[in-house]
Amino acid sequence: MDAKFVTDVIGSAAAILSVASFVPQIVKMIQTKDVSGVSLRTYALTVTCFALWIAYGARLGAWPIIVSNAFALTMSAVVLFLKWRFSQRDVSGAESVRTRSP
Repeated sequence: MDAKFVTDVIGSAAAILSVASFVPQIVKMIQTKDVSGVSLRTYALTVTCFALWIAYGARLGAWPIIVSNAFALTMSAVVLFLKWRFSQRDVSGAESVRTRSP
């Protein structure tokens, strides 16, 4: 087998699995509307990291880096959006109301 082919298969599998790894989290968040286990800071950092990987890939002219990280950025941004969206509401769909103690 050609070494470049094997390298391309490994890279493609890594890209597909990286993007797919977000799917279970997104599905669970949509089904349960429970985002309490999702760290806002972690996903904000993740989105930033993927944006930097895209910039790095663009500087190198490396389309596989750009494309795979663009998909991963999209998926992590969806998680971040759902965290923000469902943090605004409780499970019943009513707007959350924060009360201050006197």
